[in-house]
Amino acid sequence: MKANDLLEYIPSLQTFKKFGKVKRVVGLMIESQGPKSSIGEMCFIHISESRKKIRAEVVGFKEETVILMPYSNINEISPGSLVEGTATPLTIKVGPSLIGKVVDSLGNPLDGESLPKGLTPALTEQEPPNPLTRPPINEKIEVGVRAIDSMLTVGKGQRVGIFAGSGVGKSTLLGMIARNTTADLNVIALIGERGREVREFIERDLGEEGLKRSIVVAATSDQPALMRIKGAFTATAIAEYFRDKGLNVMLMMDSVTRVAMAQREIGLAVGEPPATKGYTPSVFAILPKLLERTGTNQYGSITAFYTVLVDGDDMNEPIADTTRGILDGHIVLDRNIANKGQFPAINILKSVSRLMNHLATPQHLKAAEKIRDLMSTYSNSEDLINIGAYKKGTSQEIDQAIVYQPKIISFLKQGTGEKVTMDESVTDIINLAEKGE
Repeated sequence: MKANDLLEYIPSLQTFKKFGKVKRVVGLMIESQGPKSSIGEMCFIHISESRKKIRAEVVGFKEETVILMPYSNINEISPGSLVEGTATPLTIKVGPSLIGKVVDSLGNPLDGESLPKGLTPALTEQEPPNPLTRPPINEKIEVGVRAIDSMLTVGKGQRVGIFAGSGVGKSTLLGMIARNTTADLNVIALIGERGREVREFIERDLGEEGLKRSIVVAATSDQPALMRIKGAFTATAIAEYFRDKGLNVMLMMDSVTRVAMAQREIGLAVGEPPATKGYTPSVFAILPKLLERTGTNQYGSITAFYTVLVDGDDMNEPIADTTRGILDGHIVLDRNIANKGQFPAINILKSVSRLMNHLATPQHLKAAEKIRDLMSTYSNSEDLINIGAYKKGTSQEIDQAIVYQPKIISFLKQGTGEKVTMDESVTDIINLAEKGE
């Protein structure tokens, strides 16, 4: 560190520590008398009997009382426990040596090993890039899933939502994208997952090859609400670090809904009124702050896929509706399609990529529009066709749609271990549209 840097650093040094003491614990909240602190500041709660320190974050104030939420269980906290202020928000360590690791919301390896050396400190909460410094998205990115590359083309820096109910294949689709994409690096956030699903996703869906070029951040459903929220922010901060190094990063978050649920828990605990279907106003404030951090900047790009759990397959529930309005496209996984054995179960007619018109060639766009028209025609007449009420020759468009339907389904199907390049997908859809092959 140079002399000038040291001189600038000196005023920020803490010459003394600030302490408070625990007054009361109510549900998720810890109420403390002091220390003087600000929202988002990390504090340590000292457990005198075991000499342990529990991390907590300042989430609000009530008159002179500081309201904290813990990052871990609080069974050992007692009245009068010392609360130490740090004057800094949560900071993680990130760097190239973290690639291939599975970490928790605080950036610590889950396998119990110590952090690699040579990592750089990074704040988990940062401002989104200035809109005027974001370069336009003009370049396609290959995700290796035929239905997406051909019908819902994604660009470098685009943010897409994957909307689905439970058990329709979200995790499997994310695993396919992680293994097959041409992005330089994957950052995968598993938020609110069942404990057993984390290892299953890593070993079955992601695989050894996928993990070698990925960083996984896991915050399981049994962890406190704050840890689940921090998991999303930590994964985004890791992706931002590599974007600023000039890489094209693929961020996958499963799921945004559980982040919103965790924020609702915190909001209700600190006294926010429930607004829309029980969600507090802070939920709808935190989503844009999180989702807008991804995308392009002057150095690199973060292409993001966010899964959204839709309650009862209702695509208009509050979190799904809010998220769809923020993102640059949505992919809908349909239970009816999954029940027919078609995987990935993407409903092309309900899905859209807002940037495809700017990214695809005219020939590719024309072919995709023809296939979409044929699918729409068949869908509108499917009930008549299935009950035998439609007579061949009544409509030339419906006749053509009936002929094409099995070919389209065969084209959209893809095995989990099948890798298809972007060029192959585009060539195949053009051949299907022009020649029916």
